[in-house]
Amino acid sequence: MKSFPVAGGRSVSLALYSDVSNSRELLDLMQSGKLEPEVAFLNASLVPDVFPVLAAAHKALLSKARESLTTRTLHSELVYNYSGSKHITESLKRCGISDDTMYILAARFDASDEEMKAVGKLISGAEIDLGELESRANQPQILKHYKIPAQELLISTLPDAIVCRIAARDAL
Repeated sequence: MKSFPVAGGRSVSLALYSDVSNSRELLDLMQSGKLEPEVAFLNASLVPDVFPVLAAAHKALLSKARESLTTRTLHSELVYNYSGSKHITESLKRCGISDDTMYILAARFDASDEEMKAVGKLISGAEIDLGELESRANQPQILKHYKIPAQELLISTLPDAIVCRIAARDAL
């Protein structure tokens, strides 16, 4: 688990889990609104680096400050912003977790150590280092999802290409 400053004195804590066996249960808790503590679960195979997640978190905090959240909660807003799509349901399905997701990135805003320990207890899996993101990322799936042409990667990194799409989504 690592905490990152995001905006206005706020932070987001990230923890990466592999071999997760209870994603169906986590999904049910999220959808019923009974997930405690509230947390965002991202399909980590679509996350090549923490930078795009931090950009999505910053955008979620801006929406919250402007009282213009597109989704119901700040944490679902993070997943929605990460997706780069304007379709809420599609975004949450594609970049969030599903019944069989075994590789999860958990994100919580302004988390205390106790809250992140509670998140760890919710997840039946092994916490691994965030440095694993790049090597475990499903690059073909990411390129397809974000519509990133190979030529773009000649002048940019994959995380930067994703951040550009996150930042530009509302302008398109």
